[in-house]
Amino acid sequence: MRTYDLSPLFRTSVGYDRMARMIDALSSEQSNGYPPYNIEKLNDNAYQISMAVAGFAEDELALEVKENVLTIAGRKELDEEAEAERVYLYRGIAERAFERRFNLADHIKVQGALLENGLLHVKLVREIPEEMKPRKIEIATGKAKKIASK
Repeated sequence: MRTYDLSPLFRTSVGYDRMARMIDALSSEQSNGYPPYNIEKLNDNAYQISMAVAGFAEDELALEVKENVLTIAGRKELDEEAEAERVYLYRGIAERAFERRFNLADHIKVQGALLENGLLHVKLVREIPEEMKPRKIEIATGKAKKIASK
């Protein structure tokens, strides 16, 4: 695999540290595709991540948001004695530990998570602060300005 040195692009830029980290993470990320997931756009301000976590209980899953990065991790605590007694003819359910990260855009908040039928659904919403929403500015005429100043 080729690696690209993008540092010359960032010598003359200010405030793009997050983008630089994302590009570095993408270039070094080696995804194995486990566990599989979907990302849905429910409407203009709502999204949902659905992840197949068959075999994991609620207490074996962890969700964390830090600096616009959503991390979903699963850790299976195996009972070694019970596993030693089992005899598998075929083992297709992985049940292995995982950690998957999703970069969230500004103002995207995690609304909640639901574990249902082996799928973990994470609801995301875009909450734009009032001061950043577009607002209409009234245009005053010269006469209105004179009346207002009296």
